[in-house]
Amino acid sequence: MIYTVTLNPSIDYVIELDSLNHGSVNRVNEENIYPGGKGINVSNILNELGYKNIALGFISGFTGKYIVDSMIAKNLNCDFIELSNGFTRINVKIKSNEETEVNGNGPNISEEDLQKLYNKIDNLKNDDILVLAGSIPSTVDDKLYENIMKRLEDKNIKIVVDATKNLLLNVLKYNPFLIKPNNHELADIFGVELNGL
Repeated sequence: MIYTVTLNPSIDYVIELDSLNHGSVNRVNEENIYPGGKGINVSNILNELGYKNIALGFISGFTGKYIVDSMIAKNLNCDFIELSNGFTRINVKIKSNEETEVNGNGPNISEEDLQKLYNKIDNLKNDDILVLAGSIPSTVDDKLYENIMKRLEDKNIKIVVDATKNLLLNVLKYNPFLIKPNNHELADIFGVELNGL
């Protein structure tokens, strides 16, 4: 089975307008709402390609319920942990003469909640695939992906990591099956500016 982990999912509210005028009322031309987060995106694409998978992570509040309902409507399997505080974040993507993003913070994840995730991950079996994708909430230690991989190092599980800087660098010693930094993340890791292939 393939499992994806999205620790900081979101509702992506994408709006398009001719131009963004600061300090005044703006009217949108088009608006869409999507469940967001890299792991959820991976689950969605895998499902479209015919690969069964289960999305893991955390949700909270009315926005978390929207994400679960949206995934169920698309026949996506999810096994999220529901948090008792806050609500799953909302990210606003404004597309006009230039693109602007405003990303929410998301709820706090307690040690007890993290343990629930670890318990789910501990049940993975040999030959399963685990995708650790995206950012983590600021309240969580940036060694979380490393801690997950350490827990699984004695199992024959292929682990894919799509993350930024320390989240990615910390896991390399556990030899993930695949890593997927983008050009911006590579530039950040090596402290350089990339201008071409």
